[in-house]
Amino acid sequence: MDFRYTARQADLKARAAAYTELLFRYEDQAEEAGGPLPSDTVRELTRAAIDAGVYAINMPEKWGGPGLSLLDQVIVEEEFGKVTNCLWDIPWRPANVLAYGTEAQREKYLLPVIRGERFDAFAVTEPGAGSDPSSGTSTATRTEGGWLLNGEKWFVTCGDIADFLLVQADAGPERAATLFFVDKQAPGVRMTRVPRFMHSAVNGHPEFTFTDVFVADEDVLGGVGNGYELTKEWFTDERLMIAARTTGAAERALQLARDWAVERRQFGSPIADFQLVQGMLADCAVDIAVNRAYTHQVAWEADQPGADPKALHAKASTAKLAASEAAGRVIDRCVQIFGGRGYDRSYPVERLYRELRVDRIWEGTSEIQRLIIANELIKRGTRALDLPLP
Repeated sequence: MDFRYTARQADLKARAAAYTELLFRYEDQAEEAGGPLPSDTVRELTRAAIDAGVYAINMPEKWGGPGLSLLDQVIVEEEFGKVTNCLWDIPWRPANVLAYGTEAQREKYLLPVIRGERFDAFAVTEPGAGSDPSSGTSTATRTEGGWLLNGEKWFVTCGDIADFLLVQADAGPERAATLFFVDKQAPGVRMTRVPRFMHSAVNGHPEFTFTDVFVADEDVLGGVGNGYELTKEWFTDERLMIAARTTGAAERALQLARDWAVERRQFGSPIADFQLVQGMLADCAVDIAVNRAYTHQVAWEADQPGADPKALHAKASTAKLAASEAAGRVIDRCVQIFGGRGYDRSYPVERLYRELRVDRIWEGTSEIQRLIIANELIKRGTRALDLPLP
């Protein structure tokens, strides 16, 4: 096995790191504003991401994206994870399942997103359907030329800036889970609330209601009844990217804590001389190293021809579970190393402490990841989670 980055991957990592350095300049402004940045600033940063080749990184070159493999995407997202205030949302990552759209859907929805002209948001969670998406009550009823959509969605990440939503609803009397393209300005769509959360994110996670919203037949994504499979594929992708970003966030926290420990003096010595501090630094390094290696491995496996989607689903859950919980341990130690300053919002470690907590909840809680992994083990044995042999 050769774990070295290729020259192209090293260049990609450097470009992603340089763009992340640009985002660092806006962290304090975003924090002071409670999250959002001026629209002119977002447009400038969007253009910079496109120019750097780190925008819409999950889309192929033939449609205007960078055409990166999943491993390449992990390399980029790991760098993005180092920035606070969820500024990594600015170099937009369209929902991967948009690629399954028809040619007309691609022209209408996906290509403008890749060009930075429009934004999408995925609407799955409901007040009574979080970890169990099958318990959703949103419905789509047949009408002439299409469907009437009714229901409510919560935690629609970036729904406040989105131009259109991908809404999962049960279609027809068979209650066939289906994804629908829904224009946010369509009659009957209402953004009811934008909750304030622990983190000060550049974009929000609003709630929507849908009342007799007409959706034409041509705005069904992937066919009626394929909603769960498409959503599952979206989750697999997103969980792997969360693993990458939380690993990057942990790395930044450790770098800051290491530098602080070397410079901060107490009792006549740098606190880095104290063994209890050294132990925390070492534990952080271990948590980061093992999760980076595993996340890279799973991304590499996903890029191989004939990769088993069921095994990858469980492995992405493993990566997300392990990396997000490890990042929580890392940032907790780093705040401790900073002492009182680690509790000060002007320090990145404090912001990372608030922001990393949600990674154990969104895109599937840690408990759900454990169930996915356990179910795969029970059904298929330990070999299902092994590195595949040639």
